[in-house]
Amino acid sequence: MSFENWAAFAAASTILLVIPGPTILLVVSYALGQGWRTALPMAVGVALGDFTAMTLSMLGIGALLAASATVFTILKVIGAGYLIYLGIKLFRAGGALKAESRTDAVSAARMMAHAWLVTALNPKSITFFVAFLPQFLDRHADFWTQMLIFETTFLALAFSNAFGYALVASRARAIVRNPKAVRIFNRSGGALLVGAGIATVAMRSSN
Repeated sequence: MSFENWAAFAAASTILLVIPGPTILLVVSYALGQGWRTALPMAVGVALGDFTAMTLSMLGIGALLAASATVFTILKVIGAGYLIYLGIKLFRAGGALKAESRTDAVSAARMMAHAWLVTALNPKSITFFVAFLPQFLDRHADFWTQMLIFETTFLALAFSNAFGYALVASRARAIVRNPKAVRIFNRSGGALLVGAGIATVAMRSSN
């Protein structure tokens, strides 16, 4: 795996992670209601959930990679289209971050388990990884080495992202509730996702 390929994966993963989804809304909800103490258990739960969903996805992708190069290529094209779809959907999203404060007393272990369940058991997570990961896999390189590198990178970014969201939500609540800021964030992220999908198609066309 080249450094450029890893860097592209890390950059794309960062863009995708900072876009608020069900997991981040859960993190923000706990942080709004219970403050900064939620940051560590929620971040650990999110990382464990992503590890579960990503591992299942990578194993399925590995089976496809071993079975048929044509099917794997088709999956990459579908994945590029899926990124464009997500980008357009995000660009058109409103400016409301619908996260209600959770004030019920919950232990750190229960918060971590809740974050793991929401992240790992969401069918969209596995669907997303199946569409996203093949864009960066090299069919001619060792699959397990790539799996280790990609998972380690993504989980480190996912942990940092959830931890950061929890801290910001607990200390600067006006920011996460500002419709204008959320709208700008959504449109910027949506444009970047569409660009990533188009770039993937363009790279395949030039090969």
